[in-house]
Amino acid sequence: MESLIRVRNLRFRYEDGTSALDGVNFDLYPGETVALLGPNGSGKTTFMLHLNGLLRGEGEVMVCGLPVDKANLEEIRRRVGLLFQDPDEQLFMPTVLEDVAFGPLCQGWNPADAQARALRALSQVGMEGAAGKAPYHLSAGEKRRVALAAVLATEPEVLLLDEPTTYLDPPGQSELLRLLEGLPQAKILVTHDTWFAEAIATRAAFFQRGRIVAEGSVAELRHRFGWAARLLPRACGRD
Repeated sequence: MESLIRVRNLRFRYEDGTSALDGVNFDLYPGETVALLGPNGSGKTTFMLHLNGLLRGEGEVMVCGLPVDKANLEEIRRRVGLLFQDPDEQLFMPTVLEDVAFGPLCQGWNPADAQARALRALSQVGMEGAAGKAPYHLSAGEKRRVALAAVLATEPEVLLLDEPTTYLDPPGQSELLRLLEGLPQAKILVTHDTWFAEAIATRAAFFQRGRIVAEGSVAELRHRFGWAARLLPRACGRD
């Protein structure tokens, strides 16, 4: 099976000289959900930001058969949708509908088609009733769903999720879990939330000091590296 994302020997150093990635190799296949685990500063988010060209290091990064370079950035960002840790970083328009339609408009869709795609994405996340609302009037969980709708409106093939459970209470986390499980895209999530990762991920990769040092199931890596897991909320259907 051909990988959707292929990374070989990826290295990245910040301007202050800090080495953030030190030879990362990784593959993402269709239908997978991969959790990136590891301590703060281990390179997880830095790695993820290379997958849609927000950062560029040394090595090979291929997305859907395309090298991540300047010539392909527009197409790469159409195929790879990124959900930031803080939804307020993605919600900046006067209304929810305008926020969700912004991406399709930037892709060149006419206003009517962009709005139709936005309404369809809002329906996917159960937020069509909030289309006319101002984003700042929404709860944390609602903002998360609207931000996800804004990503889905561009119809990506891969979803990148940076700490998706941040600011969410247990019912909100359970709701997000059900929503993500129903989406067909391959997914990569950066998280410290091991119960959430174990509930959704088909496998996991553990980062240390800019390298992937182990891969396996979330449970295997949690036990190997001594990471405690919280109990899943009962709404998730797990004891």
